[in-house]
Amino acid sequence: MLNELRKEIDKIDEELLTLLNKRMEIVRKVGEYKNSSNAPIYRPEREKEIIDRLTKLSESQNGLLKRDDIEAIFLEIFSTSRNLERTERVAFLGPIGTFTHQAAESRFGATGKYLPVLNIEAVFKSVSFKESKYGVVPIENNTEGIVSVTLDSLRKYDVKIVNEIFMDIHHSFASTEDDITKIKRIYSHPQAYNQCKTFLEEHSLIEAEFIPTESTAKAAQLAKEDKEAGAICSHIAAKLYQLPLLFAKIEDNEANRTRFIVISDYKTQKSGNDKTSIIAKTSHKSGALFELLKEFKDANINLTKIESRPLKDDSFHSLFYIDFEGHIDEENVAKIIDKENITWLGSYVKGE
Repeated sequence: MLNELRKEIDKIDEELLTLLNKRMEIVRKVGEYKNSSNAPIYRPEREKEIIDRLTKLSESQNGLLKRDDIEAIFLEIFSTSRNLERTERVAFLGPIGTFTHQAAESRFGATGKYLPVLNIEAVFKSVSFKESKYGVVPIENNTEGIVSVTLDSLRKYDVKIVNEIFMDIHHSFASTEDDITKIKRIYSHPQAYNQCKTFLEEHSLIEAEFIPTESTAKAAQLAKEDKEAGAICSHIAAKLYQLPLLFAKIEDNEANRTRFIVISDYKTQKSGNDKTSIIAKTSHKSGALFELLKEFKDANINLTKIESRPLKDDSFHSLFYIDFEGHIDEENVAKIIDKENITWLGSYVKGE
């Protein structure tokens, strides 16, 4: 019986491979057209449309695959397809094995061409100077707030937000030593270490020597070479350095979530479920913010975020980073943005 089932799976796998090869042949033709017209390869609004459609199809068939399953499978297919159309580099806040790397790989796949850089502004420079087509950086965390350097770089560099990624941040404990009572040292970034104190106490690891590292990826790398050590790291770092994963989701706060953005040099098309980001400059006078917000109310636009920013070079104005629902190609949004005091940062599919 088991052998028959395995033969049936093998047959389906072969049929699936044949269909995937047919898909890639069509993808290559699409790539030829896009390259001739210099059209963007990465179309997050189109990818979302496909995943939405396939999710509904699976539901109508009472299929076992849910949205997360479909997304995991097809994002890798999309990544392979994009590489056939045109290979483009993705810069991200490194080093390799960080949560930003994990976020980038969640959209550009394991086969993507990546460039880890040392700081957030370097990601913006890489995209702005055409060294990379895309960049992935964190913009806010639900417990630690906004990432100021990202907002400042959005204003400074001529790039656009083309997508956003929400990712739950989970720390893992990895080691080559199976018996945790024998672990004498723990490598970790100090922030990650402090976020996992309950786990360390419950497993009698709080007395182990703590060795701080510049990143959780570096922690995994060092623990791999130390038989008496463990690392607090991301699962992608453990996988990268082939460090056995002993425990997952060890953080004290299970609701730790980070929003990342994808930046590039083009405008995305409408999806019907979009968000727009801007930076607005207002006069430093009574009622200036009220007047700005009233424009959104009159245009029937729903704001989802507003964050004040210091403006060091001009004491007579104030800056506000604003997210709101809608796309620049919609008439009411276009009227809001078409003003001297507004800097448009991008319109893109809302993340989930």
